[in-house]
Amino acid sequence: MDEPGWDVDPSDEISSVVEFVGRQLKLRREAAELRVSDFAEIIGYGEDLIRKIERGARIPRPEYLDKVDGVLGADGLISSMKKEMREARYPKKARDLAKLEAQAVEIGLYSNHNIHGLLQTEEHMRALFEMRQPSFSRGEVERGVAARMGRQAILQRSPTPALSFVQEEATLRRSIGGTMALRRQLEHLAEVAQLRGVTFQVMPLDCESHAGMGGLIEVLKFRDGTGVGRSEGAFGGHPVSDPKQLRILELRYGMIRTQALRPRESLAFIERMLGET
Repeated sequence: MDEPGWDVDPSDEISSVVEFVGRQLKLRREAAELRVSDFAEIIGYGEDLIRKIERGARIPRPEYLDKVDGVLGADGLISSMKKEMREARYPKKARDLAKLEAQAVEIGLYSNHNIHGLLQTEEHMRALFEMRQPSFSRGEVERGVAARMGRQAILQRSPTPALSFVQEEATLRRSIGGTMALRRQLEHLAEVAQLRGVTFQVMPLDCESHAGMGGLIEVLKFRDGTGVGRSEGAFGGHPVSDPKQLRILELRYGMIRTQALRPRESLAFIERMLGET
C-alpha cells in the first residue's frame, strides 16, 4: 500500500496543505483514544505509513481517507479531502496546467517533438518518463504519469471545450516503448480524433511551407474573452496574456492549421500508419 509517487516534495507549496491534513487526521485519531499501533491494526495499514501521513510527509491515498473516515465516524468530512490530496500528488507545473485547461473553453495545441500529453496513452507517457535523462526516480515517474493521466479528464468534460491538435508526422513515427506500444498509441489517436469537440490534424513531413518551425505552440481561451499562450519560439518561451502577443501566437497557430492535413485526411493518415505497423 506504500507505493511510490505519494511522497511530498518539501519545496512544493502544496506541502503545507498535506501537513494540515495530516495534523487533522492525527487529532481525530487521538480524540478517539487510539494509539498508532491500534489504529494500524483496525484500518489495515502499516504504522510507518500512518506516521508519515500524520506528519505530512506522505500524501494519503483516496482509499486511505475513506477507510479512516469510516473507522473514526467522520461522516464524510475526511473523505471530502480526497480531491485535494489526489491533486497534491501532481507536480506543481502539472497542477497549474490542469487548472488553466479546466477553465478554458477553447484550446489549440501544436506539438513538434512529442505527442501532446493530452493525447498520450499511459504506456507511451510512462516510456517517455522512464527514458528521461537524468533519470527520474520511480516515485517521480509515477507522479508524472498520474498527473498527465489526470489532465486527460478534460477530454470527457461536459461541456467539452473546443480542442484542436496539430501533430508533426515525425512524432507519430517514433516507436516510443516499442512497435506494439506505437500501434496502441496510434489506435488511441484515432479514437480521440473522432470525439465530439476534438479536431485532430497531422502536419506532414513533405510540407513546403511551415509556420511552426519555431516549435511548440499552446493557445488557451477563456469564457471572459481573455487568453494565455506559449511558444518555444516566441517571447522567450514564457506564457503570455497580453492581447498583442497572444494575437501573434493565434496567427501562427491558425497558419499551421491551414498548412496541415485536414481532419478527415489526418484520420485516414493514422489508419494508413496502423496498416503499416
